[in-house]
Amino acid sequence: MKLTHLLLPLGLTATLLAGCAGSVEPQYPPKELKDFTPKVSLDERWDQGIGDGLGRARYPLTPIIDNGTIYAVDETGDLRAIDTDSGDTQWDVDLGTPISSGIGADGGRLYIGTRNGEVLAVNREDGSIDWKSRVSSEVLAAPQVNSQLVVVQSVDGAVTALDRLDGNEQWVYSSSQPALTLRGTGAPRVIEPVSFAGFANGRLVTLDNRSGQPLWDMRVAVPKGRTEVDQLVDLDGQPVLTEDGRLFVTSYNGRLLALEATSGKVLWEHEESSYLTPLVVGNYLFTVNAASHVIAIEADTGRVMWDSDALEGRSLTAPSFVDGNIAVGDYQGYIHLIDASTGEMSGRTHIGGDGLTLPLLTGTQRLYALSNDGTLVAYDVKSMSDQN
Repeated sequence: MKLTHLLLPLGLTATLLAGCAGSVEPQYPPKELKDFTPKVSLDERWDQGIGDGLGRARYPLTPIIDNGTIYAVDETGDLRAIDTDSGDTQWDVDLGTPISSGIGADGGRLYIGTRNGEVLAVNREDGSIDWKSRVSSEVLAAPQVNSQLVVVQSVDGAVTALDRLDGNEQWVYSSSQPALTLRGTGAPRVIEPVSFAGFANGRLVTLDNRSGQPLWDMRVAVPKGRTEVDQLVDLDGQPVLTEDGRLFVTSYNGRLLALEATSGKVLWEHEESSYLTPLVVGNYLFTVNAASHVIAIEADTGRVMWDSDALEGRSLTAPSFVDGNIAVGDYQGYIHLIDASTGEMSGRTHIGGDGLTLPLLTGTQRLYALSNDGTLVAYDVKSMSDQN
Protein backbone atom coordinates (compact mmCIF):
# COMPACT_ATOMS: atom_id res chain seq x y z
CA MET A 1 0.00 0.00 0.00
CA LYS A 2 1.53 3.29 -1.07
CA LEU A 3 1.38 5.95 1.63
CA THR A 4 1.18 9.62 0.82
CA HIS A 5 -0.08 11.86 3.62
CA LEU A 6 -2.55 9.32 4.99
CA LEU A 7 -4.82 10.20 7.90
CA LEU A 8 -5.86 7.33 10.17
CA PRO A 9 -8.86 7.49 12.51
CA LEU A 10 -8.33 8.37 16.14
CA GLY A 11 -9.16 5.63 18.60
CA LEU A 12 -7.40 2.81 16.75
CA THR A 13 -4.35 1.17 18.25
CA ALA A 14 -1.24 0.42 16.21
CA THR A 15 -2.16 -3.23 15.96
CA LEU A 16 -5.64 -2.43 14.72
CA LEU A 17 -4.24 0.07 12.25
CA ALA A 18 -2.18 -2.69 10.75
CA GLY A 19 -5.48 -4.20 9.67
CA CYS A 20 -5.09 -2.41 6.33
CA ALA A 21 -2.94 -5.43 5.46
CA GLY A 22 -5.47 -7.96 6.75
CA SER A 23 -7.97 -8.65 9.51
CA VAL A 24 -6.36 -8.67 12.96
CA GLU A 25 -7.50 -8.60 16.56
CA PRO A 26 -7.23 -5.25 18.34
CA GLN A 27 -4.31 -4.88 20.73
CA TYR A 28 -6.74 -4.06 23.55
CA PRO A 29 -10.07 -5.91 23.13
CA PRO A 30 -12.88 -3.97 24.83
CA LYS A 31 -13.62 -5.22 28.32
CA GLU A 32 -17.13 -6.21 29.27
CA LEU A 33 -18.79 -3.82 31.68
CA LYS A 34 -19.14 -5.08 35.24
CA ASP A 35 -21.94 -4.33 37.66
CA PHE A 36 -21.22 -2.05 40.60
CA THR A 37 -23.16 -0.18 43.26
CA PRO A 38 -23.64 3.35 41.90
CA LYS A 39 -22.94 6.33 44.12
CA VAL A 40 -24.03 8.90 41.55
CA SER A 41 -27.05 9.01 39.24
CA LEU A 42 -27.29 10.64 35.81
CA ASP A 43 -30.84 11.90 35.36
CA GLU A 44 -31.76 13.02 31.86
CA ARG A 45 -32.92 16.63 31.82
CA TRP A 46 -33.51 17.14 28.08
CA ASP A 47 -32.37 15.87 24.70
CA GLN A 48 -32.25 17.19 21.18
CA GLY A 49 -31.09 15.90 17.78
CA ILE A 50 -28.31 17.93 16.14
CA GLY A 51 -28.81 17.26 12.44
CA ASP A 52 -26.63 14.50 10.98
CA GLY A 53 -24.20 14.46 13.90
CA LEU A 54 -20.52 13.84 13.26
CA GLY A 55 -20.97 12.07 9.91
CA ARG A 56 -19.33 8.88 8.72
CA ALA A 57 -15.86 10.38 9.20
CA ARG A 58 -16.65 11.20 12.86
CA TYR A 59 -15.53 14.80 12.61
CA PRO A 60 -14.50 16.24 16.02
CA LEU A 61 -17.41 18.72 16.21
CA THR A 62 -17.11 19.41 19.93
CA PRO A 63 -19.78 21.87 21.14
CA ILE A 64 -19.03 24.76 23.47
CA ILE A 65 -20.90 26.08 26.52
CA ASP A 66 -20.85 29.72 27.53
CA ASN A 67 -23.11 31.95 29.59
CA GLY A 68 -26.07 29.58 29.74
CA THR A 69 -25.97 28.57 26.07
CA ILE A 70 -24.58 25.48 24.38
CA TYR A 71 -23.57 25.91 20.73
CA ALA A 72 -23.54 22.73 18.63
CA VAL A 73 -23.08 22.03 14.93
CA ASP A 74 -23.45 18.98 12.68
CA GLU A 75 -21.24 17.95 9.76
CA THR A 76 -23.49 19.62 7.18
CA GLY A 77 -23.32 23.05 8.84
CA ASP A 78 -26.53 23.02 10.92
CA LEU A 79 -25.53 25.31 13.82
CA ARG A 80 -27.73 25.76 16.90
CA ALA A 81 -27.75 27.83 20.07
CA ILE A 82 -29.54 25.96 22.86
CA ASP A 83 -30.50 27.03 26.37
CA THR A 84 -28.52 24.81 28.74
CA ASP A 85 -31.26 24.67 31.35
CA SER A 86 -34.36 24.02 29.26
CA GLY A 87 -32.95 22.58 26.04
CA ASP A 88 -34.93 25.12 24.00
CA THR A 89 -33.40 26.27 20.71
CA GLN A 90 -32.58 29.99 20.73
CA TRP A 91 -31.62 30.07 17.04
CA ASP A 92 -30.79 27.60 14.29
CA VAL A 93 -28.92 28.43 11.06
CA ASP A 94 -27.50 26.59 8.06
CA LEU A 95 -23.90 27.72 7.53
CA GLY A 96 -24.01 26.43 3.96
CA THR A 97 -20.75 24.47 4.07
CA PRO A 98 -19.58 21.12 5.52
CA ILE A 99 -18.04 21.57 8.98
CA SER A 100 -15.03 19.63 10.26
CA SER A 101 -13.93 21.24 13.55
CA GLY A 102 -15.14 21.92 17.03
CA ILE A 103 -16.18 25.41 18.03
CA GLY A 104 -13.98 28.18 19.43
CA ALA A 105 -15.41 31.40 20.86
CA ASP A 106 -14.86 34.85 22.27
CA GLY A 107 -17.37 37.29 23.75
CA GLY A 108 -19.04 38.09 20.44
CA ARG A 109 -18.35 35.32 17.96
CA LEU A 110 -18.01 31.60 17.37
CA TYR A 111 -15.13 30.32 15.20
CA ILE A 112 -15.56 27.13 13.18
CA GLY A 113 -13.35 25.29 10.66
CA THR A 114 -14.56 23.69 7.43
CA ARG A 115 -13.59 20.74 5.27
CA ASN A 116 -12.51 23.03 2.43
CA GLY A 117 -10.05 24.92 4.61
CA GLU A 118 -12.09 27.94 5.66
CA VAL A 119 -12.56 29.53 9.07
CA LEU A 120 -15.98 31.06 9.74
CA ALA A 121 -16.57 33.83 12.27
CA VAL A 122 -20.20 33.52 13.36
CA ASN A 123 -22.16 36.12 15.32
CA ARG A 124 -23.27 34.59 18.62
CA GLU A 125 -26.50 36.59 18.72
CA ASP A 126 -28.12 35.22 15.56
CA GLY A 127 -25.73 32.83 13.78
CA SER A 128 -24.94 35.19 10.89
CA ILE A 129 -21.45 34.94 9.36
CA ASP A 130 -19.37 38.05 10.09
CA TRP A 131 -16.36 36.97 8.02
CA LYS A 132 -14.73 33.91 6.48
CA SER A 133 -11.07 33.34 5.75
CA ARG A 134 -9.20 30.56 3.94
CA VAL A 135 -6.29 28.66 5.46
CA SER A 136 -3.99 26.06 3.91
CA SER A 137 -6.11 22.90 4.35
CA GLU A 138 -8.97 21.20 6.20
CA VAL A 139 -9.43 22.29 9.82
CA LEU A 140 -10.14 19.60 12.43
CA ALA A 141 -8.99 21.47 15.55
CA ALA A 142 -11.27 24.09 17.09
CA PRO A 143 -9.91 27.60 16.35
CA GLN A 144 -8.41 29.28 19.43
CA VAL A 145 -8.46 32.98 20.30
CA ASN A 146 -6.77 35.69 22.32
CA SER A 147 -7.60 39.40 22.35
CA GLN A 148 -6.28 39.98 18.81
CA LEU A 149 -5.94 36.67 16.96
CA VAL A 150 -7.78 33.56 15.89
CA VAL A 151 -5.13 30.82 15.73
CA VAL A 152 -5.95 27.82 13.54
CA GLN A 153 -4.07 24.54 13.14
CA SER A 154 -4.87 22.66 9.93
CA VAL A 155 -4.27 19.02 8.97
CA ASP A 156 -1.21 19.79 6.81
CA GLY A 157 0.76 20.91 9.88
CA ALA A 158 0.33 24.66 9.36
CA VAL A 159 -0.63 27.09 12.12
CA THR A 160 -2.27 30.27 10.80
CA ALA A 161 -3.01 33.41 12.80
CA LEU A 162 -5.95 35.50 11.59
CA ASP A 163 -6.97 38.97 12.73
CA ARG A 164 -9.86 38.43 15.12
CA LEU A 165 -11.83 41.42 13.81
CA ASP A 166 -11.70 40.83 10.05
CA GLY A 167 -10.03 37.44 9.42
CA ASN A 168 -7.00 38.85 7.58
CA GLU A 169 -3.95 36.57 7.73
CA GLN A 170 -1.25 37.78 10.14
CA TRP A 171 1.32 34.96 9.94
CA VAL A 172 1.74 31.27 9.11
CA TYR A 173 4.01 28.68 10.70
CA SER A 174 4.54 25.39 8.84
CA SER A 175 5.89 22.12 10.21
CA SER A 176 7.06 18.96 8.50
CA GLN A 177 4.50 16.15 8.39
CA PRO A 178 5.21 12.40 8.35
CA ALA A 179 3.63 10.30 5.60
CA LEU A 180 1.24 8.62 8.03
CA THR A 181 -0.64 10.42 10.81
CA LEU A 182 -3.66 9.91 13.01
CA ARG A 183 -6.77 11.67 11.75
CA GLY A 184 -6.75 14.40 14.32
CA THR A 185 -5.06 17.70 14.98
CA GLY A 186 -4.19 19.03 18.40
CA ALA A 187 -5.66 22.47 18.97
CA PRO A 188 -2.97 24.96 19.96
CA ARG A 189 -3.07 26.44 23.46
CA VAL A 190 -3.26 30.19 22.87
CA ILE A 191 -2.57 32.94 25.40
CA GLU A 192 -1.76 36.61 24.80
CA PRO A 193 1.98 36.44 24.06
CA VAL A 194 2.39 32.91 22.66
CA SER A 195 0.74 29.81 21.20
CA PHE A 196 1.81 26.28 22.19
CA ALA A 197 1.30 23.87 19.27
CA GLY A 198 1.94 20.13 18.99
CA PHE A 199 2.48 18.40 15.65
CA ALA A 200 2.26 14.96 14.03
CA ASN A 201 6.07 14.80 13.85
CA GLY A 202 6.21 14.54 17.65
CA ARG A 203 7.39 18.11 18.27
CA LEU A 204 5.98 20.83 20.54
CA VAL A 205 6.61 24.42 19.43
CA THR A 206 6.04 27.73 21.23
CA LEU A 207 5.21 30.50 18.74
CA ASP A 208 5.50 34.25 19.28
CA ASN A 209 2.01 35.59 18.54
CA ARG A 210 3.45 38.85 17.17
CA SER A 211 5.32 37.17 14.33
CA GLY A 212 4.72 33.41 14.30
CA GLN A 213 8.41 32.78 14.95
CA PRO A 214 9.28 29.84 17.22
CA LEU A 215 10.65 30.78 20.63
CA TRP A 216 11.50 27.20 21.59
CA ASP A 217 10.65 23.74 20.37
CA MET A 218 11.31 20.24 21.58
CA ARG A 219 10.72 16.64 20.63
CA VAL A 220 8.10 15.07 22.87
CA ALA A 221 7.93 11.69 21.11
CA VAL A 222 10.56 9.87 19.03
CA PRO A 223 9.44 7.53 16.22
CA LYS A 224 10.24 3.87 17.01
CA GLY A 225 9.79 0.59 15.21
CA ARG A 226 10.20 -0.45 11.60
CA THR A 227 6.80 0.30 10.11
CA GLU A 228 5.20 3.69 9.58
CA VAL A 229 2.30 2.61 11.80
CA ASP A 230 4.73 1.80 14.63
CA GLN A 231 6.36 5.21 14.15
CA LEU A 232 3.21 7.29 14.70
CA VAL A 233 4.05 9.98 17.27
CA ASP A 234 1.23 12.51 16.90
CA LEU A 235 0.56 15.20 19.48
CA ASP A 236 -3.21 15.25 19.02
CA GLY A 237 -4.18 16.32 22.53
CA GLN A 238 -4.29 20.04 23.30
CA PRO A 239 -1.50 21.20 25.64
CA VAL A 240 -2.82 22.15 29.09
CA LEU A 241 -1.44 25.30 30.72
CA THR A 242 -1.84 26.03 34.45
CA GLU A 243 -1.92 29.43 36.12
CA ASP A 244 1.48 28.82 37.71
CA GLY A 245 3.13 28.30 34.31
CA ARG A 246 3.25 24.53 33.95
CA LEU A 247 2.46 22.91 30.62
CA PHE A 248 1.22 19.31 30.33
CA VAL A 249 1.53 17.52 26.99
CA THR A 250 0.50 14.04 25.81
CA SER A 251 1.73 12.17 22.74
CA TYR A 252 0.85 8.99 20.89
CA ASN A 253 3.59 6.34 21.29
CA GLY A 254 5.47 8.86 23.40
CA ARG A 255 5.50 10.56 26.78
CA LEU A 256 3.31 12.53 29.13
CA LEU A 257 5.39 15.58 30.01
CA ALA A 258 5.18 18.34 32.59
CA LEU A 259 7.12 21.35 31.34
CA GLU A 260 8.07 24.82 32.44
CA ALA A 261 6.06 26.83 29.91
CA THR A 262 8.52 29.71 29.54
CA SER A 263 11.54 27.55 28.70
CA GLY A 264 10.37 24.04 27.87
CA LYS A 265 12.38 22.61 30.77
CA VAL A 266 11.12 19.13 31.66
CA LEU A 267 9.79 19.00 35.22
CA TRP A 268 8.86 15.32 35.05
CA GLU A 269 7.93 12.72 32.44
CA HIS A 270 5.93 9.54 32.34
CA GLU A 271 6.03 6.96 29.56
CA GLU A 272 2.42 6.90 28.39
CA SER A 273 0.83 6.79 24.94
CA SER A 274 -2.20 9.05 24.53
CA TYR A 275 -3.83 11.03 21.72
CA LEU A 276 -6.28 12.80 24.06
CA THR A 277 -6.15 16.10 25.95
CA PRO A 278 -5.34 15.60 29.64
CA LEU A 279 -7.26 17.28 32.46
CA VAL A 280 -5.91 19.20 35.46
CA VAL A 281 -8.05 19.50 38.60
CA GLY A 282 -6.26 21.07 41.56
CA ASN A 283 -2.98 19.22 41.97
CA TYR A 284 -4.15 16.19 40.01
CA LEU A 285 -3.69 15.38 36.36
CA PHE A 286 -6.05 12.91 34.72
CA THR A 287 -5.30 11.26 31.40
CA VAL A 288 -6.77 8.50 29.23
CA ASN A 289 -4.10 6.44 27.51
CA ALA A 290 -4.21 4.58 24.19
CA ALA A 291 -5.43 1.43 25.96
CA SER A 292 -8.33 3.41 27.51
CA HIS A 293 -6.94 3.23 31.03
CA VAL A 294 -7.98 6.24 33.11
CA ILE A 295 -4.99 7.43 35.15
CA ALA A 296 -4.69 9.94 38.00
CA ILE A 297 -1.28 11.53 38.49
CA GLU A 298 0.04 13.95 41.08
CA ALA A 299 0.67 17.05 38.98
CA ASP A 300 3.63 18.29 41.05
CA THR A 301 5.64 15.07 41.01
CA GLY A 302 4.32 12.81 38.24
CA ARG A 303 3.52 10.09 40.77
CA VAL A 304 0.66 7.80 39.66
CA MET A 305 -2.14 7.91 42.25
CA TRP A 306 -4.35 5.32 40.58
CA ASP A 307 -4.67 3.54 37.23
CA SER A 308 -8.10 2.14 36.32
CA ASP A 309 -8.21 -0.53 33.61
CA ALA A 310 -11.93 -1.26 34.10
CA LEU A 311 -12.75 0.35 30.72
CA GLU A 312 -9.74 -0.97 28.80
CA GLY A 313 -10.19 -1.13 25.03
CA ARG A 314 -13.47 0.81 25.06
CA SER A 315 -12.11 3.76 23.02
CA LEU A 316 -12.81 6.36 25.68
CA THR A 317 -13.23 10.08 25.17
CA ALA A 318 -10.92 12.62 26.77
CA PRO A 319 -11.65 13.04 30.50
CA SER A 320 -13.95 15.70 31.96
CA PHE A 321 -14.67 16.59 35.58
CA VAL A 322 -18.04 16.93 37.28
CA ASP A 323 -18.91 16.98 40.98
CA GLY A 324 -15.87 15.02 42.18
CA ASN A 325 -15.96 12.53 39.30
CA ILE A 326 -14.07 11.93 36.08
CA ALA A 327 -16.54 11.56 33.20
CA VAL A 328 -15.76 9.66 29.99
CA GLY A 329 -17.82 8.23 27.13
CA ASP A 330 -17.13 5.07 25.14
CA TYR A 331 -17.60 3.48 21.71
CA GLN A 332 -20.94 1.87 22.66
CA GLY A 333 -22.46 5.12 23.90
CA TYR A 334 -22.02 4.51 27.62
CA ILE A 335 -21.17 7.42 29.92
CA HIS A 336 -19.02 6.44 32.90
CA LEU A 337 -18.35 8.35 36.09
CA ILE A 338 -15.21 7.46 38.06
CA ASP A 339 -14.53 8.73 41.57
CA ALA A 340 -11.63 11.16 41.09
CA SER A 341 -10.09 10.37 44.47
CA THR A 342 -10.18 6.57 44.32
CA GLY A 343 -10.54 5.48 40.68
CA GLU A 344 -13.63 3.41 41.51
CA MET A 345 -16.70 3.41 39.28
CA SER A 346 -19.39 5.68 40.69
CA GLY A 347 -22.04 6.05 37.97
CA ARG A 348 -23.09 4.98 34.48
CA THR A 349 -25.77 5.62 31.89
CA HIS A 350 -26.31 4.77 28.23
CA ILE A 351 -26.92 7.40 25.58
CA GLY A 352 -26.49 5.05 22.59
CA GLY A 353 -26.34 7.27 19.53
CA ASP A 354 -23.77 5.18 17.63
CA GLY A 355 -21.21 5.75 20.37
CA LEU A 356 -19.33 8.69 21.84
CA THR A 357 -16.06 10.14 20.58
CA LEU A 358 -16.31 13.78 21.71
CA PRO A 359 -15.36 14.84 25.24
CA LEU A 360 -18.29 15.36 27.59
CA LEU A 361 -19.10 18.95 28.58
CA THR A 362 -19.76 19.71 32.22
CA GLY A 363 -21.21 22.42 34.44
CA THR A 364 -22.22 22.60 38.09
CA GLN A 365 -23.72 19.14 38.69
CA ARG A 366 -24.60 19.00 34.99
CA LEU A 367 -23.19 16.94 32.12
CA TYR A 368 -23.79 17.28 28.37
CA ALA A 369 -23.03 14.59 25.80
CA LEU A 370 -23.16 14.78 21.99
CA SER A 371 -23.18 11.31 20.44
CA ASN A 372 -21.82 10.40 17.04
CA ASP A 373 -25.29 10.39 15.47
CA GLY A 374 -26.08 13.90 16.80
CA THR A 375 -28.05 13.07 19.95
CA LEU A 376 -27.38 15.87 22.44
CA VAL A 377 -28.43 15.04 26.01
CA ALA A 378 -28.20 17.05 29.24
CA TYR A 379 -27.95 15.12 32.51
CA ASP A 380 -28.28 16.24 36.11
CA VAL A 381 -25.55 14.62 38.22
CA LYS A 382 -26.87 13.68 41.67
CA SER A 383 -25.35 11.86 44.62
CA MET A 384 -27.34 8.77 45.53
CA SER A 385 -26.93 9.61 49.23
CA ASP A 386 -28.70 12.95 48.66
CA GLN A 387 -31.67 11.13 47.15
CA ASN A 388 -32.19 8.78 50.07
